[in-house]
Amino acid sequence: MASTIGSLIFDDAEELDFVGPWEVFTMSNETRDHLRDATPKDRVLTVSQNGGTIKCAKGMRVIADHSFADCPPIDVLLVPGGQGTRREVENPAMLEWIAKTAVNCTWATSVCTGSLLLTEAGPAAGRRVTTHWGFADQLTARGKATVLKNVRYVRDGNVVTAAGVSAGIDMALWLG
Repeated sequence: MASTIGSLIFDDAEELDFVGPWEVFTMSNETRDHLRDATPKDRVLTVSQNGGTIKCAKGMRVIADHSFADCPPIDVLLVPGGQGTRREVENPAMLEWIAKTAVNCTWATSVCTGSLLLTEAGPAAGRRVTTHWGFADQLTARGKATVLKNVRYVRDGNVVTAAGVSAGIDMALWLG
């Protein structure tokens, strides 16, 4: 069965946190084509608060496919990390959208410090999570989740958090 995978993007998101999993998810579709697999293709899209262009952490500009207002239902939510998470954790519209969207997702996921947003919004609150090693103590201090260190990714129910860039790719391979 095909899934709709929505990658949340915001200013100062870490590019590889969402581009790495994007490559995994879209390559899966290409592999199905090559194998003449009749399995329906996954739909992979980007979502930002207002749509339009987002400037990522290293300067890459990405045009969101959808805004929060016109985003179709998604089955897999991917929340990237990056310095922008420190700002977005104070953005009620962002946290509300994550919370509302994750309720209907098969999987709510994050890469790196995206776990901060997933925890603050509620889907990862009270669960076991991981994050980038350099942010683990800060996330632990917030007291809203049990932060596991020295693991690539953690699944707790339908929430999957990955420690960093390459772990996000591993997580996407596991999901695929």
